[in-house]
Amino acid sequence: MEKLETKILDQLVENDIVQLHSDQTFQFASGIHSPIYTDLRLTVSYPDLRSNIADALAQLIKAQYPDVTVIGGVATAGIPHAALVADRLNLPMVYVRSKPKDHGTGKQIEGKISQQDQVVLIDDLISTGGSVIKAAQAVQREGYKVVGVVSIFSYGFPDASQNFKDVQISFTPLLTYAQLIQQLLDTDAITQDQYSKFNQWHQDPWNWK
Repeated sequence: MEKLETKILDQLVENDIVQLHSDQTFQFASGIHSPIYTDLRLTVSYPDLRSNIADALAQLIKAQYPDVTVIGGVATAGIPHAALVADRLNLPMVYVRSKPKDHGTGKQIEGKISQQDQVVLIDDLISTGGSVIKAAQAVQREGYKVVGVVSIFSYGFPDASQNFKDVQISFTPLLTYAQLIQQLLDTDAITQDQYSKFNQWHQDPWNWK
């Protein structure tokens, strides 16, 4: 893992933006009980962290999607990071609402975009990928090309991989749950027993207790 990515993971844990507990659970909206809690919206409140994230995402996008011409932010959490990345790459930015406006022109995509553009969408967190896939499909319905989706963090669930595969959209996360627990183990922040328990949840989150 790259040094910058390692630093970002450290900062996420140090600032309690990502929390892991072996003795308590958090419940996702999907109903999954989880040992991890993430609130990546907090990242914008830490200048050094948000700058590191923008640098790392910009590097990732340049490497994975070199033909990108527009950066898109998925409302709402993806918007500030998309703005920072677009600035790093000196590219136009748009953002995609969760649904069209119910007034005015009824736009769902805000910003200037053309059918020749190559769009990369940014979101903060991916669990199953449902919301960002809907945003990508909204862009596609308007006749624009989505060349990829990136996120700050992904749980790495098989459901997400399959969902992106089903709609034929490329997805590349900056950081993953597997990287997180491995780094915590390597730095002795968690024990081998805790690592095994966290890994067990990752393998079967629906049945984890």
